[in-house]
Amino acid sequence: MQALKSLAVLGLLFATQVSAHGLWTEQRRGHIEVVYGHGAEDEAFKANKVSGAWAYDASGRMIPVTVQRLNDQARLQPLKSPAVLAVAFDNGLWSQTPDKKWVNQGRSQVPGAIETTQALKYSLAIYQAGAKLPSLDQLKMVIVPEVDPLTVGPGKLLPVRVLIDGKPAAGIKLIGDYRSAPNTLSTETDQDGRAQVLVRNEALNVIAAQVEVPVKGDSEIQTRALFSSLTFLGQPHHE
Repeated sequence: MQALKSLAVLGLLFATQVSAHGLWTEQRRGHIEVVYGHGAEDEAFKANKVSGAWAYDASGRMIPVTVQRLNDQARLQPLKSPAVLAVAFDNGLWSQTPDKKWVNQGRSQVPGAIETTQALKYSLAIYQAGAKLPSLDQLKMVIVPEVDPLTVGPGKLLPVRVLIDGKPAAGIKLIGDYRSAPNTLSTETDQDGRAQVLVRNEALNVIAAQVEVPVKGDSEIQTRALFSSLTFLGQPHHE
C-alpha cells in the first residue's frame, strides 16, 4: 500500500509524449472505435497496439469480439451488442536518450538511457444499465464503478475504486472529464482506492487516471506508465 500511495506523485511528474495520450472507446458511424488521444483531439495509431479486447453481456458472460485493424485505427466487433467492453493497448517500450529525447525502444537498444518505461493503456466501457461486471484481471489498471454509472445522472457523484494489479491504489488523481478537460483533476482516491467523481455530461463521460509504477528486476524498463479510463453515458440515449 505504501508503494501505491506514492504513485500519484510519479504520475503527475510523468508528462512526456509517452503518457500524453489516453485510451477510450466511442460509437462512431455505427462502429465501436478505439480512440487514442488527449481530450477532444485523437490521433491515428498502429492498430496492432490494441493488445486485447473483451466483451460481456449483462450477466457478465463473455461475448466473442474481434479487432478490425485498419491502417490508422482499430474497430471492435463483438458478436452482439455488449453490456460491458474492455480494451488493452500496448504503446511499447520507451527510453529517454542522454539528450532528453524519447524513442520507442527498450533500454538495451538505447545506450546511456536516462529513463525507460512501458506505456500501457486500458479502457472499461459500460453500455447497459444493470450490467454485472466480470473479473477484470486483464486490466492492470482499472477504474471500477461501485454503483451502476448509468443510473447516477449528471451533477451527481459516482463512487469508484481504482485497482492496480488487482489491488486498491491510494492517492490516484482522477480526471472527471478527460474528453473535454483532460488537464483538470477532480479528486483522488483514499487509502482504500476509493473516490467519488462528479458525473459531468449527459452524453459520453470519460473518467481517467494515469500513473507511473516502478518495476524491479527488468532489464528493459524501470517503470510502467499506466493509463485507464471508465466510459458511460450520463443519461439514457433516445432516438
